[in-house]
Amino acid sequence: TVIVPSLPGFAFSPQRPSLAGTQTHELWHMLMHDELGFQRYAAHGSDLGAGITSRLAEAHAEALAGIHVMAVANPTSYDESSLTPEERNYLDSLSEWLAEEGGYQHEQSTRPLTLSYGLADSPIGLLAWIVEKYRAWSDCGGVLSSRFSDDFLLTQATLYWFTETISTSFRPYYEHNRGLTTRVKRVNVPTAVALFPADLAQPPRSWAERTYNVTRYTRMPRGGHFAAHEEPELLAGDITEFFREYR
Repeated sequence: TVIVPSLPGFAFSPQRPSLAGTQTHELWHMLMHDELGFQRYAAHGSDLGAGITSRLAEAHAEALAGIHVMAVANPTSYDESSLTPEERNYLDSLSEWLAEEGGYQHEQSTRPLTLSYGLADSPIGLLAWIVEKYRAWSDCGGVLSSRFSDDFLLTQATLYWFTETISTSFRPYYEHNRGLTTRVKRVNVPTAVALFPADLAQPPRSWAERTYNVTRYTRMPRGGHFAAHEEPELLAGDITEFFREYR
């Protein structure tokens, strides 16, 4: 059984009513365990979903057979002298990415409402904000049409436009920046990490293992941040192979 919930504040679900309310990972457990009656289940996530999935596994390890993620939480602390050369290179690449690509994240984390008014008022601005990410974060080589049709991209913008949810979709960034989101400390359930070469970050296995019980680590031959659309067969195949032994 596959359950695909919509993140609060993203098109199909209203945003959680208050900043201090129940966090999304707890809503997911309530959905799976209390509402749908699954005593044991598995979870997959990318981007924001990877963080939610990680917090879910940490908070409810007894219910999670395992998790499959496309991004990992950084360790809450580490000794710099213990870093491997590969880990140092990774952290350097993160700093470079934040400097070159992280403007959106800083704005959404610090001044989400200011940004929201402009994007909620201009469909062209909203489309530009969204399309830029599909171009920069996918394995398209700068040619959007090699990965995404015009209909697909217009549909993504339309979903935010008609539901008026671009502003509420920024809130997770603000919450995290304000310390309102539980930080991931240690995930002990079996964890699979799948990395697509054009995604935002490529953490080494040793880095992921500082926070997760990594039992599967896969570097994909192609694909990017939107792997579920770009390379659905590669992603679905990795998820299936990982969870097969935990059925």
